[in-house]
Amino acid sequence: MDMKTNSPRSSGRRAGRVSIRAELSAPRPSEKLREIKRHAADVFADRGFHRAGMRDISSATGMSLAGLYYYFSSKDELLYLISESAFSTLLSNLEGPFATTQRPDERLRIFVFQHLDYFLANKNEMKVISHEAQSLTQEYADQVADKKQRYFKVLATLIASLLRESAGAEPGRRVVRVVTLSLFGMMNWIYNWHDPAKDGDARYLADCMTGIFLNGLTSLAAARKANHD
Repeated sequence: MDMKTNSPRSSGRRAGRVSIRAELSAPRPSEKLREIKRHAADVFADRGFHRAGMRDISSATGMSLAGLYYYFSSKDELLYLISESAFSTLLSNLEGPFATTQRPDERLRIFVFQHLDYFLANKNEMKVISHEAQSLTQEYADQVADKKQRYFKVLATLIASLLRESAGAEPGRRVVRVVTLSLFGMMNWIYNWHDPAKDGDARYLADCMTGIFLNGLTSLAAARKANHD
């Protein structure tokens, strides 16, 4: 009979990892944990996930390698936590503003603003989520998938409502998918070109992108002319 038991040290280490994971996945983790996650995202964005190692993250955070391994089993876990906490925060950020209106056009503007506002403040997290999604292990990818799909469905539902109102008929799945992914593509690429001094803040960008989507380029040009920009 196998009489192996877990040592207090190994049990404590696992308990530490469970609690740290729960806190990092929360919309508002502690400042220290937020700092670790941000440094990990910086390293992954700069070096690429496959080239980066736990030693690089240890150096960036100022934590000892042993201290980092006490809380995190691997860089794979950190990549998971960056993705998980991002989608948790994005979903949470919609709840209050969505409660103020039922109109799909207003909710679309809220969605675009909240998405841009989060990612402009977390550009490296955005880059990592956009480029390293395929680097998640299957176990971690499955855990992120639910929130990722929920977030996609929020926007797809708004797009479907707007198309239904415009055409007076139920839109097909293909057009809803293509339009939804097109808007995500527009928003998710901003980390590659956005310059705050030239391109404005999240509110300005959201007005421009939502205007293009809802009214087309001609209407947007007239609105921007009226605002002298």
